[in-house]
Amino acid sequence: MISRSLGTHDGSFHADEVSACALLLLFNLIDRDKIHRNRDPAVLEQCEFVCDVGGVYDPASKRFDHHQLEYTGPLASAGMIWKYLRDEGIVEPGLYEFLNSRIILGVDAHDNGIQLQEEGVCTFSHIIANYVPLSHAASREAFDEAFFTALDFARGYFDRLVKRYHFIGACRGKVEEVMAKGGELLVFDESIPWQDSFFELGGETHPALFLVMPAGEHWKLRGIPPHPSRMMEVRLPLPEAWAGYRDEVLQKITGIPGAIFCHKGQFISIWETKEDALKAFDLVKRETEGKK
Repeated sequence: MISRSLGTHDGSFHADEVSACALLLLFNLIDRDKIHRNRDPAVLEQCEFVCDVGGVYDPASKRFDHHQLEYTGPLASAGMIWKYLRDEGIVEPGLYEFLNSRIILGVDAHDNGIQLQEEGVCTFSHIIANYVPLSHAASREAFDEAFFTALDFARGYFDRLVKRYHFIGACRGKVEEVMAKGGELLVFDESIPWQDSFFELGGETHPALFLVMPAGEHWKLRGIPPHPSRMMEVRLPLPEAWAGYRDEVLQKITGIPGAIFCHKGQFISIWETKEDALKAFDLVKRETEGKK
């Protein structure tokens, strides 16, 4: 047994085994130069981890294949490795759910043929597939080189997701503090990720309709989604009369000199200052109350 080694199949590759390898690299359980792309049982037997080949799913022996008839679950090798990292206490449950919902479930579904191709939609699995050599007759060396290029990309992407999760967690207290004030407007004095924490902290029943937050050098007035599964909807849209207008036109419509832009979807608007954004919220409220 070669410590910190991994065996996976050679030839063409998919997002599930690339992701499985990337996760093991990211959490420092294998070495990149000890990844062996081979189907020879004698080679695989010497590897500490084996993914997507070998016909065995047994986390205790670090074997993670899903192709055999005996395995009937929904996981592919990415999900198997991710579950192993959780079960071994290497990743916390919150991080497990974060990556699972954002990428792992989709990678597994794509590999298992559950997630159908949708025209115009490019998933993580499609991006990884595009690293595969164009020619089916490409050399083994070409396939291996392409695999490791895809692996480096995937590892960097997962690393970014993990860092994002921790940053969201670091900002959670600030979101909770603003939510505790109640009311129909959340006001943040710095730009932070808020949506995940908002709904985890009971945002579905919070009375907030809008938030005001810095947006680069300016400020935004943004509608609050009604539910975490409906992030592109809002509880109360911005006035239809503002939709799609900007600068002088929007300034004339609103009477606010700092008006910059209102999205035609009526979910977000941009203002020169915090005070302008607060005035815009007051306008929305007055218009809404006037229609009652």
